[in-house]
Amino acid sequence: MGTPEKIEGLERKLKEAVEGDPERIEKQQKAGKMTARERIATLLDSDSFVELDALVKHRSNNFGLEDKKPAGDGVITGHGTINGRIVYIFAQDFTVFGGALGEAHAQKICKVMDMATKTGCPVIGLNDSGGARIQEGVVSLGGYAEIFYRNVTSSGVIPQFSLILGPCAGGAVYSPAMTDFTLMVKNTSHMFITGPDVIKTVTHEDVTFEDLGGAMTHNSVSGVAHLACESEEDVFDSLRELMGYIPQNNAEVAPIIEYNPDEIESIKELDSIIPNNSNEPYDIRDVINLIFDENLFELQPYWAKNIITGFARLRGQPVGIVANQPSFLAGCLDIDASTKAARFVRFCDAFNIPLITFVDVPGFLPGTEQEHGGIIRHGAKLLYAFSEASVPKLTVITRKAYGGAYDVMSSKHIRADLNVAWPTAEIAVMGSEGAVNIIFRKEIKEAEDPEKMHQELTEEYKEKFASPYIAAEMGYIDRVIFPRDTRKELLIALERYGSKREERPKRKHGNIPL
Repeated sequence: MGTPEKIEGLERKLKEAVEGDPERIEKQQKAGKMTARERIATLLDSDSFVELDALVKHRSNNFGLEDKKPAGDGVITGHGTINGRIVYIFAQDFTVFGGALGEAHAQKICKVMDMATKTGCPVIGLNDSGGARIQEGVVSLGGYAEIFYRNVTSSGVIPQFSLILGPCAGGAVYSPAMTDFTLMVKNTSHMFITGPDVIKTVTHEDVTFEDLGGAMTHNSVSGVAHLACESEEDVFDSLRELMGYIPQNNAEVAPIIEYNPDEIESIKELDSIIPNNSNEPYDIRDVINLIFDENLFELQPYWAKNIITGFARLRGQPVGIVANQPSFLAGCLDIDASTKAARFVRFCDAFNIPLITFVDVPGFLPGTEQEHGGIIRHGAKLLYAFSEASVPKLTVITRKAYGGAYDVMSSKHIRADLNVAWPTAEIAVMGSEGAVNIIFRKEIKEAEDPEKMHQELTEEYKEKFASPYIAAEMGYIDRVIFPRDTRKELLIALERYGSKREERPKRKHGNIPL
């Protein structure tokens, strides 16, 4: 008549695995953090989670671990759905060994990463760990390396997301660094190679956890993270929204949402949005938010603020946005801006997301700090990324496009598909005033009224060499358009360049100037 004792045995084992240690769970919640299971339940669609390896235990018998073998080994793994889309997920459980990674713990993570790649689904890591499990020795390090290897082999194949929801220290930080997007929570997330205590011992620096590796440090100073969120609920909401712009894998296109409002024929505000004074700043986000279906979903908003990266939609179709920001450092390209934009461009290209670039750039930021820091090498990353990208590339020059920065910002010469300019555009080797100072230095110095002559020559130079019509005559600009028609132009281009094909030389891979 059946084996009820075996059924009861399974129920008991699963219950123990799910319940965990009540004292440690209470401590976790008092610290303002959800448990690993609560996080999964909050992030995924209701009742969609299927757990794998719930009964896995570590096999170490050293340093007292033989008496502590909790089911699951400190990480919960499995698959579920977000807005109906299948995702694979692992959530480190800080209530078990402080979330420390051992051999079995790593094997569980590797299994879901392998399944995600095999099935073409995004993988999400919820990181909350004290680092390697020291009691297990080198096998912990081997476990990390196995995870890192999978981060690399699935890069550009499936989207990878890291949510830092507690500590992430030592070698553990390299996995999030290789994933596509890293999201952190203010005041509770920390990432660092070496902690404050070690730093104090070695370098005698006094630094807090928050200043060393907190959410705002990595969002505004290091550029390691992409978003800083107010709470765990906020980070989950941000992830769900971010995923809406991204396909399941590199063989699919990003999800197009329904867009039924009356189409906007023209946006008259754009005709007067550029200041009359070419040196006066304005916020490029005001331009972007007028053109697209909804406001920009900005990434890394606190880091390298002289360039904007993020996602938007045109008639429901996701696009990647790269835009110089004239309201910060006049929109100059510098080391951080080049790196930020280059990585975003390569992500969009890997996952079939069209790129739209807004150009208002006076050049590369001058100075010894930039030159000695390698602006040549870092600026080349952005040039390389745009040149390499084969998705539809559409470029709008709103105002300045000077010097080498004009070339780098998805110009026709590096194979952008559509390049349009507003009549306010200034395309030149350098700013008109600077050019006149060099070309006519002697004439201005000898003039009766040097100031007047300088002004006249500047206007003449602008007309002859810095107008969009010169570039249009050369075919470097496809169209000079009314700003109010920008949305319409982009919609047509997006539709017509979507089927483009580009033949490239066969090679193992290029050698981007890292």
